[in-house]
Amino acid sequence: MQGFERFEPVLREIDVGAMVVRIWRPPDMESLIDLENFNRDGRIPYWADVWESSRVLAENIAKQNGLGRTLLELGCGLGLPSIVAARRGFSVLATDYEETALEGVRFNAIDNLKDGSQQTGSLSTRVIDWRSMPEDLGHYDLVTAADVLYEDHHAALVAKMINATMADGGTALVADPRRAKAARFADECRTLGLCVKRHAPRRSREATDGAQVEIFELSRARRIKRRDAPRGRRR
Repeated sequence: MQGFERFEPVLREIDVGAMVVRIWRPPDMESLIDLENFNRDGRIPYWADVWESSRVLAENIAKQNGLGRTLLELGCGLGLPSIVAARRGFSVLATDYEETALEGVRFNAIDNLKDGSQQTGSLSTRVIDWRSMPEDLGHYDLVTAADVLYEDHHAALVAKMINATMADGGTALVADPRRAKAARFADECRTLGLCVKRHAPRRSREATDGAQVEIFELSRARRIKRRDAPRGRRR
């Protein structure tokens, strides 16, 4: 068996409010651990599950109109937020360090974007290593990430990626299950001159217990043009 089907994926239907998304995932994440990869860089196939942060982020994106807008997802895993974004009209680039994760994104995209609706945008994938960002990655109206701050060094890397890829006038949304490391991420963003707004923590529509998820909304400080600057009193 070739392609993503070799994992014998199981189906989960996820209600994100404006739509129900069909996500196929491997039945057992632990069975996918490669000891060679783990011993080399501690790599665990987190991509193989649909985490609560991803569901909360997808619910936020489902409320947006993406027509004529671009979206970049960092560390997309199986791509739930990216698929929702494409169905809302965004032109989406879903990225991950693991090519196998992107196989899952493409497999799920075929299942969810096949109706040809006029609202549907587009979705493409690309392997990205945050430690060496490609120069041709471009700029996006919305940059997103879910549950990517689980390692100490990720805070600075994700902040730099967002700062480099968020278009002028754009926004970034980063969903996190209230990890202590997230405070450092907010500091890293402010150091880069980004404005940080923290949404009230909540659970997804389907969750009844477990950690609540906080969304960091990032933007660039508005530059005051000379004609917009407040005028002093004449004497």
